[in-house]
Amino acid sequence: MSGSDVSETPIQATDGEQAGGTTRSRIWSIAVPIAAVGAGFLIVSGASTAQGTDLRAERRTELTDLIAARQAQLGARTDAVAGLRSDVTRLSQQGNISDSAASKTLEAQAGVSAVKGPGLTVELNDAPRSVQSALPAGVEPDDVVVHQQDVQGVVNALWSGGAQAMRIMDQRVISTSAVRCVGNTLILQGRVYAPPFKISAVGNQKAMQKALAVSPEVAAYRTWVDAVGLGYREIPEKSLTLPGYNGSVKLLEARRAP
Repeated sequence: MSGSDVSETPIQATDGEQAGGTTRSRIWSIAVPIAAVGAGFLIVSGASTAQGTDLRAERRTELTDLIAARQAQLGARTDAVAGLRSDVTRLSQQGNISDSAASKTLEAQAGVSAVKGPGLTVELNDAPRSVQSALPAGVEPDDVVVHQQDVQGVVNALWSGGAQAMRIMDQRVISTSAVRCVGNTLILQGRVYAPPFKISAVGNQKAMQKALAVSPEVAAYRTWVDAVGLGYREIPEKSLTLPGYNGSVKLLEARRAP
């Protein structure tokens, strides 16, 4: 039979194959629109929630914004308290109340009146960044920053050395002041400070320097000063003026000491 006599017979699909193809085509015709609608919903929902911003970046800035808001709120309340205190002082003077020796003594003990005299400033600082970027063997990141116990050690030593009044950074220290650190930042009476941390005290310089020299906590800190370069300076002051505390002196909570 010659090539021209060969007939081309089309291949016929069986009934089962036709049914299977029809079923698959129906499934795809339903699944594809559903998937497209779902994807579109997710895209629109994400865009609506983000409103054109990076959601992760927004979460990262929430804490910073909260701290800034709290700082502004605290500043406003501090100013209000200072104004009210000024009014009380003025009215007290009009009534000849604040002229009594007892009143002045109480003000000094509470830390609400200014104190001036010779004293000592102690400065604590983190190790230089060059040290922090290449830590020596056996040294952890926490070893090269100032901690809460370091500041407290200096404060306690100065008090034991006869300090008459004290200031940490720009805030007067009173009986209810609490020193707290988060990472390498200092939190004092609601305000946040970065190193270097300065503690100033009015009193006998030699007595306070002696108290610092015999303090176990200060000695432990100074060991790391020599080992990793933490900052430590004692600065004698011929004349220090520590303003009175202008925040609230209302006691909110008290606990019995163990």
